[in-house]
Amino acid sequence: MAQHKKPSTDGTSPFRIAGRALSFCALVITALAAIVLIVVPMASGSQSYSVLTNSMKPNYGPGTFLVVKPTAFDSLKVGDVITYQIESGRPDVITHRILSVGADQEGNRTVLTKGDNNDLADENPVTEVQVRGKLFYAVPYAGVVANWLGNQDRGAFGKVLAVGFILYGAITMASGLRKRRVNASGSPKTSVSKAVLSDNVQVPA
Repeated sequence: MAQHKKPSTDGTSPFRIAGRALSFCALVITALAAIVLIVVPMASGSQSYSVLTNSMKPNYGPGTFLVVKPTAFDSLKVGDVITYQIESGRPDVITHRILSVGADQEGNRTVLTKGDNNDLADENPVTEVQVRGKLFYAVPYAGVVANWLGNQDRGAFGKVLAVGFILYGAITMASGLRKRRVNASGSPKTSVSKAVLSDNVQVPA
């Protein structure tokens, strides 16, 4: 009678190794995404925005995820990228680079801004009350989904995304710990009774 070698079940097969490597990579990417897109902005008191127009290309094209950190207005300088309200008290904002620093007729500090991809500077100087903050960092393409959802759904999307990252990480870690315990013990212990087959070979029922 021909004998067949049983497939390896010790977790060292190429497919299992590749699967574990992919799972580990997915977990690392998920953890990094959660830190960059959710944890750091929350911990630093920053606000997040996504670019909608081409005015800041090539550095910050549409779909770029921006993390904007509150910064003292007096510390802003030429070359800084800031996010500010187009009109004071209105929710609409724009992100442009500071082109020059000046003052209004009353002596209050103002900044003149310009989009990197625009030929002309913005028409009106920006005052302190308009500024939401200075660009902390940007992640290309990470804001594409937020743009698709629209302004009203971005907050809900962020919360759902955060919960999803946490659940995925918890499930992946729990699964990894379980597999390690099983491999360490050789096989899962069981107290299930055994059934005797007609050829007197015993297998778990």
